[in-house]
Amino acid sequence: MHVVIMGCGRVGSTIAHILEDNGHSVAIIDRDPQAFRRLRAGFRGRRVTGIGFDRQVLQEAGIESAAAYVAVSSGDNSNIISARVARETFGVDNVVARIYDPRRAEVYQRLGIPTVATVRWTADQILRRILPEGAEPLWRDPTGQVLLAEVAINPAWIGTKVTDVEEAAGARVAFLNRMGEALVTKSDTVVQEGDVLHVIADENDMDRINKVLAAVPEESH
Repeated sequence: MHVVIMGCGRVGSTIAHILEDNGHSVAIIDRDPQAFRRLRAGFRGRRVTGIGFDRQVLQEAGIESAAAYVAVSSGDNSNIISARVARETFGVDNVVARIYDPRRAEVYQRLGIPTVATVRWTADQILRRILPEGAEPLWRDPTGQVLLAEVAINPAWIGTKVTDVEEAAGARVAFLNRMGEALVTKSDTVVQEGDVLHVIADENDMDRINKVLAAVPEESH
């Protein structure tokens, strides 16, 4: 897939290299052309000098064919504005923005922009949000058989009890992430919009689980 990144700092360049190593095409935007020195000599992606919320700059970076957009510049406002332009103007559903003020995270989440605060930032967290299903799990036991993995759910599951989700998937929901906070589920916990579910399951069962939760639940659930 093609990914556009705004910000060629340490995190942006790291994500760009990892994505390229995994066979994805990358375009990276920065207003300072000197920032591209952080990219290795053999980097094959596009280097675009400009502001990440400028439509012409985004088009030069290939936003119209992008499957994901990552905003990791040094400014909260620039990151959020550019992420919204990518989503609302160019229809990129998979966007992630870094913020420096975690108190603003809830506001941005309500705008439909997944955010990661600097205090818990790693390039790995961004990659988990933009790479398709099948990416490396969050945890794997020493035998390699049991894993903890993030799963995508169909929006039709919103309003369903987590216990019903577990029954349908045949897997235990270890916890969910809600508005940037981890939440251990209870018997009466209901899936809300924006929740990210994490399940514990046998590796060989993950394909089936992903298919069940990506589909519309049966009426009984």
